[in-house]
Amino acid sequence: MEDEEQGEWASKAWAHLSSVRSLTPLIQCITNFVSMDLTANTLLSAGASPAMLHSATESPDFTPQVHALYINVGTLSDDWLPSMKVAAELASKFNKPWVLDPVAAGASGFRLKACLDLISLRPSVIRGNASEIIALANASFGSSTKGVDSSHDSTDAVEAAKSLANSSGAVVAVSGAVDFITDGNRVVGAQNGVPMLQKITATGCAVTALIAAFVAIDPSHALEATASALAVFGVAGEMGMEMARGPASMRMHLIDSLYGLDQTASWTRLPKFRYI
Repeated sequence: MEDEEQGEWASKAWAHLSSVRSLTPLIQCITNFVSMDLTANTLLSAGASPAMLHSATESPDFTPQVHALYINVGTLSDDWLPSMKVAAELASKFNKPWVLDPVAAGASGFRLKACLDLISLRPSVIRGNASEIIALANASFGSSTKGVDSSHDSTDAVEAAKSLANSSGAVVAVSGAVDFITDGNRVVGAQNGVPMLQKITATGCAVTALIAAFVAIDPSHALEATASALAVFGVAGEMGMEMARGPASMRMHLIDSLYGLDQTASWTRLPKFRYI
């Protein structure tokens, strides 16, 4: 990507983060038990306001008031799935952007069907690892996932992501060493981040919540907002890694770095984007 184009994308990323900080979007999070703490703290450190609200009874009063909805199926259960569907239906009805994290989508028939049912409710963004996106695109399961971890590189899933984006109408993001984001036509790669993030549980969940916050303030440009969120989170990871001694301290410094991220101070570590 040309330097001028690279700088233009980087400016978009900082503009999105600045808008989140100034507008403090309210994000309803229906997420898994493992990720609740890191998800909420990631949103708070970026300037958004998390609402960890799961009740199907409350959603009719609450979901129409939020700026965006985030659904994560990590600890999916028969009890939680109706709440997810009710919230997604309401978000779509009231034109609220919502983001799906299809954790381990291909691990079981129940999980795959649940994810496909949720996708039919028109998420704005779907963010997963390569194996999850391939499983959804192929609507098959059994051999493509290893628990919640990916058995594919993100580059393996670009075509599947484009197919899923075209069939669902959502922007699809594939996380990996390079994060790929597509609307079915355009494909952009965000290259920030460090391997240590993979040693901390729920960082994928947390960055998907951050995507919801960025899309909340710019729903008409969901691809750009998604790419910006992934890059900003990656930059915070790079900064945190410089102070970390291992996964536990990295988690702390990641949140601190996201909270303190400053465009001028961080201009030497521009978010790295490239078109595919």
